Amino acid sequence: MAFACMNGLIKFLIQFPTFELVFFRSLGTLLITAFILKSRKISFRPNKPVLLIVRGLIGVTSMCLFFLAVHYIPIGSAVTIRYIAPIFGGVLAVIFLKEKIFPLQWFFYFLAFVGVVFIKGFDASISMLGVNLVLAAAFFSAIVYILIAKIGQQDHPLLVVFYFMFIATVVGAIGCGFAWLMPNSTELLLLVLLGIFGYYGQLYMTKAFQVGEASKVAPFKYIEVVFTLTVGVFWFEEVYTMYSLIGIFLVVSSLTLSVLYKSYKSA
Repeated sequence: MAFACMNGLIKFLIQFPTFELVFFRSLGTLLITAFILKSRKISFRPNKPVLLIVRGLIGVTSMCLFFLAVHYIPIGSAVTIRYIAPIFGGVLAVIFLKEKIFPLQWFFYFLAFVGVVFIKGFDASISMLGVNLVLAAAFFSAIVYILIAKIGQQDHPLLVVFYFMFIATVVGAIGCGFAWLMPNSTELLLLVLLGIFGYYGQLYMTKAFQVGEASKVAPFKYIEVVFTLTVGVFWFEEVYTMYSLIGIFLVVSSLTLSVLYKSYKSA
């Protein structure tokens, strides 16, 4: 729900330059994370500084591409297509981490891509530019998964988030130097809420994976799509064709089945 609220705010504040949205979304999470690190007396000195920097740069690239895409396509479709990232991540994991993808998982991945075709191919209102931007954002997110796997347990998860948000805040601030729209008091509050919702989304997702089995928790991530679709329909009066809804169903169900099947085969 927190991520869905953040997605809704991004769409609502779309008149602001992308780097300004990145700045406020990152700054709020950065300050909260820094406070928690300090209160828990966790060192700010990383063990894998180069990987954290690269992870931050790749992560902010994905964030910028996603924020740009929301200009062109409905927020629900954008979030759905972004969840293609695990497919890219799985392929990259085979190449760089020597992980195994089971044959049936490839079929699920194929169905998910068919879902993307349904979202775009049969809906003239969906911009191809927007779809390509989200796919690019998903690809960079997949690279982030690989980098986090490389970092492993050598750096505290909060420290990983802190450096990501620090780099994103710096990149956003630099971008604001080229394009800045002065917000009024209400807009400023909403911009601040971007970072707060983003932080709590990450916090509760992390807690869920800490207290529950990954195979049982992971499919629930896709409820973000349902919540975001609801926000898009009732807040922004977005219209989704039957083909788009079929495509969204294929993406979400296929990736959920892939997670469950991999857990079953790995047990």
